[in-house]
Order: sequence, then C-alpha cells, then structure tokens
Amino acid sequence: MSTSSAEGDVGSVVPQSVVTDPERSRDVLGTGFDQCVRFAELLVTHGEERGLIGPRELPRLWSRHIVNSVAVAPYLPPSGAVADIGSGAGLPGIVLAAMRPDLAFHLVEPMERRVTWLREVVDSLELENVEVYQRQAQELHGSQEYTAVTARAVAALDKLARWTWPLIAPGGALLAMKGQRAAAEVDAAAAVLRKLKAGQVTVHEVDVLGDGDVTRVVEVRRPS
Repeated sequence: MSTSSAEGDVGSVVPQSVVTDPERSRDVLGTGFDQCVRFAELLVTHGEERGLIGPRELPRLWSRHIVNSVAVAPYLPPSGAVADIGSGAGLPGIVLAAMRPDLAFHLVEPMERRVTWLREVVDSLELENVEVYQRQAQELHGSQEYTAVTARAVAALDKLARWTWPLIAPGGALLAMKGQRAAAEVDAAAAVLRKLKAGQVTVHEVDVLGDGDVTRVVEVRRPS
C-alpha cells in the first residue's frame, strides 16, 4: 500500500483489504460496512505516521479496533445525539456513526492534530451525521446535552463520569468501553456515581463476532 500521500491528503489512499472475517463483519456492521472498510484503510495507511495507532496494532486493526467498536451499538438510543468523548483516531465514534446514520454524532477531541484527522475522515467517508469539536468534555458543560455519551480508553470510570455527567440528558446514558477490570472500575467509582445520583449501572459483556472475544461496555443510566 502506498504511503507517499502528503499528510492530510486522506482521499488519495490506495485501497487494500484489511478485513478479517468479512461475512460476519458485514452482518454486524450492516449498512456501515463499506464506510468502515474505507476507514480502516485510512488508518492502515496514515494511522501510524500520524501517531494515531501503534505499529503492533496494525495487523489486528480490523478485529481489535473497528469491529470491537460495534460492542456499543446495541446500547445506543433510538434517536437523538451522541457525543464520543476523547474520540482520538475515531474509535468508536466513526464506526458507530457509519452504522447509525439516523443519529447525530459529535466527536469531542482536544488535540488539534487528531481533530484535523477526524475532520478529514468525516469528509472522506461523507458522514453527514458527524460534527467534530476541538474541546475537552468539560468545556461543553452547559452548552451541549446528549442522549448518550460514548468513550473508549479515555479515563477511569470515576473520572470519566465526572467529566461527562453534565452532558447526559435525563434518561440518557454513559457508555464506556472497558477492559477486563470493568467491574472493578464500577466498584471504585461507586462513591462518585452515588454523588452524581446515577441510576442503574450495568456491565455488558459483548461477543461481537461470536468467537469468544468479549468486549465490556459499562452502561450508566441517568434517571429521567
């Protein structure tokens, strides 16, 4: 795959298949499949050079990052707006936006070079339901409200809850992608969640492709 394109010219990527298990991947990604393939190709070509993804992650980019993002999809609201906090390379926000064109997505990322990348990807994939904000979550308090807030590898749950709770509308939810210590993070965040008057907290274990690879999504509901 050519990597001679100038930084910022994400539209000139030479396509290359990065998909593993295409049949099941198409099933879980639905109508977002083609855009997610394109997104993966952009990451394979530009992700390492632009400091978005490490070289060790490239061989498993599709399964560990693209398909992994699908774990959040079952818990998204039927309508409304979603904020992806600390969106970074666009995970899970870009994947979810491709899957759910009926929802509005705001990708919230403070680092300028990542914001530049996200805007280029949004333009390249023609994602009309996405806006990119160069902000920290706390800077949106009082000005934005969302039916759901997503986050992947951003911060411990107690800190993440404090940052995002003012952004979540009544009846909405924080959907945080976590590792094997998800339950322990929930326990550690108990005092903070009580102070915030959070509602039900559920740790969902999701096997996206049915291959035994489990992803954990912590869902924290805000009472109506």
